[in-house]
Amino acid sequence: MYNIALRIKVLDWLYILLIGVVFAMLLSSLGYVLLGLEWVQGMYFGAMLGFSITFFSLLFITFMNQTILPKISKIFWLPLAIFFSFLSGFLGTLLSTEIAELWDIDLIPLFHTHHVQIAVTIGVLTYIVGALLYRFVKMRNEKEEVDHHYLQSRLRSLETQLNPHFLFNALNSIAELIHQDPNKAETAILKVSTFLRNTMDEKALIPLNDELRNVRDYVELENIRFSGKIHMHIDDSIPKIKVPKFSIQLLVENAIKHGFIDKKILEISLFYDQSQNTLILKNNGRAMKNTKFGTGLTNLAQRLKLLCKGKIEITDKETPTFTIYLGDCHENTHR
Repeated sequence: MYNIALRIKVLDWLYILLIGVVFAMLLSSLGYVLLGLEWVQGMYFGAMLGFSITFFSLLFITFMNQTILPKISKIFWLPLAIFFSFLSGFLGTLLSTEIAELWDIDLIPLFHTHHVQIAVTIGVLTYIVGALLYRFVKMRNEKEEVDHHYLQSRLRSLETQLNPHFLFNALNSIAELIHQDPNKAETAILKVSTFLRNTMDEKALIPLNDELRNVRDYVELENIRFSGKIHMHIDDSIPKIKVPKFSIQLLVENAIKHGFIDKKILEISLFYDQSQNTLILKNNGRAMKNTKFGTGLTNLAQRLKLLCKGKIEITDKETPTFTIYLGDCHENTHR
């Protein structure tokens, strides 16, 4: 695993560039004013100085983090970090001075007579600022790592509730079939085995097409018990997106459990609303009386919140309808 202490994001560098340029401009313009020079010239020179130091820092630190540090003992990290941070400030100062002279920007007299000494001083200051930024980035990375592991632990805890929940219902169905039709019971056991094999993917998010394949297998399994009276209709416009595992299956299971009416075909339909990025599942079964979520739906609501910053709502009780707001589903990883 890539060491979190070495992980610097692109956004981090943009912040460092902004802070470096603004700080150098303000400090340089103040120095110019105190010495009786034009503050605008100081702003120009400060901008070049901040940009040059950041450029060398990006070049050296990226090279160091990706090429040198991962291959050597950690006892050498600090000396190398000091050296490269100092070198960034030193070379950035020399480069800025050369560019300023080339572009006829007024320089403080000391830059003409003691430019090496000033470059060394700025190099030391660059290391000090770099050390502070390093501590900030490391603490931020460590917090993200802790949050990531907590999130994964929470998801694993939620997922351990799913298979027992499904197996409990499936085994109850098979137990009924054993006395009614042993051949159907045997077929149902094989279907359960196939279904579980297809759902053993450890990822918390799976492609919607895979989830729908599992749903079809589940409906086929249930139709063994209900003599083919469950019909599943899926909209052709279903997109190629990822959803939490068992999300649609849990809603279909809920529709069968609470909506099925004897001697009536249970029609279950799934649609996708692109304008709101929602999945809508409805059925023509019994109207809903209790809108309180049970174990399975509460589990799904929590996983939607953790994985997608989404939610699930009951949007129609008479024609039982659930709407899943997908939000921004991702793999919850910063690696």
